[in-house]
Amino acid sequence: MDHTIFIDGDQGTTGLDLQNRLCGSDFRIRTLPAALRKNPDARRAALNACDIAILCLPDAAARDAVAMIENPAVRVIDASSAHRTSPDWVYGLPELDAGQGARIASASRVTNPGCYPTAAVALLRPLTDAGLLPADYPLVIHAVSGYSGQGRAGAEAHEAGAAAHSLKVYGLALEHKHVPEIEAYAGLAARPIFVPAYGSYRQGIVLTIGLHTRLLPADVSGARIHECLDARYRDAAHVCVMPMSSESPAVELDPQIHNGSNDMSLFVASNERTGQVVLGAVLDNLGKGAAGAAVQNLRLMVRGLSAATFPIGEGAQQ
Repeated sequence: MDHTIFIDGDQGTTGLDLQNRLCGSDFRIRTLPAALRKNPDARRAALNACDIAILCLPDAAARDAVAMIENPAVRVIDASSAHRTSPDWVYGLPELDAGQGARIASASRVTNPGCYPTAAVALLRPLTDAGLLPADYPLVIHAVSGYSGQGRAGAEAHEAGAAAHSLKVYGLALEHKHVPEIEAYAGLAARPIFVPAYGSYRQGIVLTIGLHTRLLPADVSGARIHECLDARYRDAAHVCVMPMSSESPAVELDPQIHNGSNDMSLFVASNERTGQVVLGAVLDNLGKGAAGAAVQNLRLMVRGLSAATFPIGEGAQQ
């Protein structure tokens, strides 16, 4: 591959991890020297001279970067949340449905999913598509991320002991910016409650969603939900649905099992006596939740329309 990739925001958490993941690849990686990182003329020149720009920036800076691009040949992957629900951008979750990989491959503007929405949408979208979960179900979503989810400054403060904590629940104003993204791409008709937290470990996410079978269609069970998820992701390269067995049910989830990878595991726990089901997902917030997803989308984009023949999730072996 002979493609020039410009990373705007290369010194943030996602930008640094992205460079590590692309180290040794056959892409030409371009960044700006420290003295020019915030120079608008230097940024504009770099943004217009690359094949694909990857934006690892705060939302406002990402919007500014897109506005600087005048070269129609430049394609963009935005890792911020600035464009995640914009109809003019393609949602960068290849596993969203069978055709999403091809949409990403041919897109000029791709918006990377958020780390928490990646897990929530992966669990919920197959169920709403299949009619197993009512679109207006009163969902409550809980998630814990490693402290690197706070960004580079927050992570450094935690590691320095200035802001250390065992567990910090946040987002209690119930206005978290990821909620509209979850609602839109999970196929929901009602806003879910989302309760995120940071743990005292560096990276990794565990997200859980509880369901009551009495609020689901009459023939829906934990086993049927598991079958739906398993069928949806059977050919996915980076999403694995863990076996569901009454003899050896999942009893705990470790948020760090996929650290350093672009993989995500989905789980279903069920208790027929109580009529309760818990959906779970584990992924690396810096991997499938950020830089890993960007690399997966990048590889789809450079392969172009030929990605339409790939199984969902294909295109980013790391």
